[in-house]
Amino acid sequence: MSESAKTFLLQSDPILADIIRTLPEPVFESSGNVFMDLMSCVIEQQIHYRSTKKFFQKLLEKAGLTELTPSNFPEFEKKALSGIKISTAKFETILRILDFWSANNIDWQSLSDEQVFEKLSTIKGVGRWTIEMILLFTLGRPDVFPSDDYHLKIAMTKLYGLNPNTALNAQMMEVAERWSGHRSLAVKHVLAWKKGKGDLNSFDKNRMF
Repeated sequence: MSESAKTFLLQSDPILADIIRTLPEPVFESSGNVFMDLMSCVIEQQIHYRSTKKFFQKLLEKAGLTELTPSNFPEFEKKALSGIKISTAKFETILRILDFWSANNIDWQSLSDEQVFEKLSTIKGVGRWTIEMILLFTLGRPDVFPSDDYHLKIAMTKLYGLNPNTALNAQMMEVAERWSGHRSLAVKHVLAWKKGKGDLNSFDKNRMF
């Protein structure tokens, strides 16, 4: 965590500041592999290194692979995918991703967030949440806020006393405004809180709502 980002968040949000002071700094190891993480999101509905079930990781191990690429995908398909049930929609999305990679050679890190969205959104079946996961975890962009993320919704509803039945996304976006510029780091702290703590016992609730 950069000291400037940490200082900004500590000053901007007392709830998040309590999390930063109380819990260890969250560590998310990025694969840097957009192709593999897209496939993981489609197959497991989660990037494999963020998953608790490790389903995609087990598929890689079954295929004898440490990393998935377009060139070794046939091996992955033969040794791992052939033994599981995949919906028609997922299978068609997998084929579209393969077609996209065969037709494009892209330096993803050289693109802006908007350009990444523009490129990946042309693949039918790859939605906004998936692209945000790629930006946040794979490419490590600093200001991503995936308001549709299930775990983020749960955590922010609990931490900030949001009403889950009325315009939850708008409420979340309002909270995230105070993190602007460093929303990715804030999101990672909130997700780490949910995973590792999941309660408010160590925080001053009178400061929160």
